[in-house]
Amino acid sequence: MSGHSHWATTQRAKGIKDVARGKLFSKMSRAITIAVKEGGGPLIEANYKLRIAVETARAANMPKDNIDRAIHKGTGEGASLFEVLYEGFGPGGVGMLISATTDNKNRSAQEIKFALDRAGGTMAGPNAVAFNFATKGFLFVKKTDPVDDQMLTLIDAGAEDIVEAEDGIEIYVDPTQLFAMKEAITAKNIEVLEAKLIKKPVTTVELSEKDSERLSALLDTLNELDDVDEVYVNAQ
Repeated sequence: MSGHSHWATTQRAKGIKDVARGKLFSKMSRAITIAVKEGGGPLIEANYKLRIAVETARAANMPKDNIDRAIHKGTGEGASLFEVLYEGFGPGGVGMLISATTDNKNRSAQEIKFALDRAGGTMAGPNAVAFNFATKGFLFVKKTDPVDDQMLTLIDAGAEDIVEAEDGIEIYVDPTQLFAMKEAITAKNIEVLEAKLIKKPVTTVELSEKDSERLSALLDTLNELDDVDEVYVNAQ
């Protein structure tokens, strides 16, 4: 078990609270479309990546018609979309992975570079940052009392790591075990609020108060960009 996970909570808070629902649905639609295109077709049961994208959209109450249109688009019109992972350094030298879905890689790169430059950061080359992040299955569940007993239940169910946050409990598992873990948790009557694949930092850096404020502002700017889907940082 570890302490409060600020970097993960920041990303969660950027969801419905700070981004207009329409923009959020637009980003989720692109994720579904690219999952169909690159993940193995439009059948959810045969496309692991699509299943994650669809379940994420459902958890955000995205209408079924929107989901169906995004899946259909992936079989034809969505061919011009690309999934790109940009690497960079933010305030205080914090490592950043910026996941985007775009129809114009140059535009996305320029927008992200501009945002980083304004915050005192820089773009980075391939694997300059990515080596310090591991792909993990991430689940966020509702807390129940007593919390210690709930955590032991989650560990018994197969959790690799658990973090108690203010508004729930974060669970990290092997990415191949994401849905098995979700089913095991649900069977124990624990409410799963979110389930997806994320990039978790292997090591973290501690930022000064000033750099933390600058990073928070940078995250706001990046999450407002239409092409940006997720931002991962290794700030402590």
